[in-house]
Amino acid sequence: MTDEPSGQLTSEAADYYEKHFVPALFKERTGALLDCAKVSARDSVLDVGCGTGVLAREAWRRMGHTGTITGIDLNEGMIRTARRVAPELDWQVGPAEFLPFDDASFDQVISQFALMFFDDKKRGLAEMWRVTKPGGRLTVAVWDKLEHTPGYAAMVELDARLFGDHVANELLVPYSLGDKDTLRTLFTEAGITGVSLTTVDGLARFASIKAWVDLDVEGWTLGEMIGQEGHARLLQAARDELQQFMQADGSVAFSSPSHLITATKA
Repeated sequence: MTDEPSGQLTSEAADYYEKHFVPALFKERTGALLDCAKVSARDSVLDVGCGTGVLAREAWRRMGHTGTITGIDLNEGMIRTARRVAPELDWQVGPAEFLPFDDASFDQVISQFALMFFDDKKRGLAEMWRVTKPGGRLTVAVWDKLEHTPGYAAMVELDARLFGDHVANELLVPYSLGDKDTLRTLFTEAGITGVSLTTVDGLARFASIKAWVDLDVEGWTLGEMIGQEGHARLLQAARDELQQFMQADGSVAFSSPSHLITATKA
């Protein structure tokens, strides 16, 4: 472990994450990833860094509740929530860097917006590739660069001004693999061949500026860092300075593109 910002959620935030973060940022992205993965009935599927399980659940639905789905995440709170929401699936606690599975165990290995948080990204990717069967497919989603997501670029600037870079840097972690060349190099160094990269558009959506701020504070690591007083300061500043992202009905929406990286194992 290092002193660098990890962006990891606390265990207590997992239910909040499932209720609010998943519909705001993640649920609508599952379709594009699973289209790239070409997940089909009777596949054996591993979701690495599964969080509360939104991607695994959608894969299970698409597969017609056939085959097998395993989700693994380092965060015990996330896995507890995943087990509560979908007890019929196999949920395990563990790090991506040391997957507890035999070589060539899965037809499909998928991962949505988790790679950025791995302690050792190269090793995590190598492990995912190791457990992929010959003829199987690895599909990974990461966020594009921060500057291509204007709402969070503005939020990072606001956090830096109010609380300092040590707080703002927590919100940089999700965008740390947005550079395409860096991303391709990472996969190559992990021994993954035949990589294809596609950038897909998407929107981040929140019910209001308050919902957006509450989500970043209560469902992320910021709550422990800025406390209730900081939360109130951030909310007021966001209401004053981030109105350009408000829609006519008071909701918030802004562009939030992502990269999909796929590879089929020979």
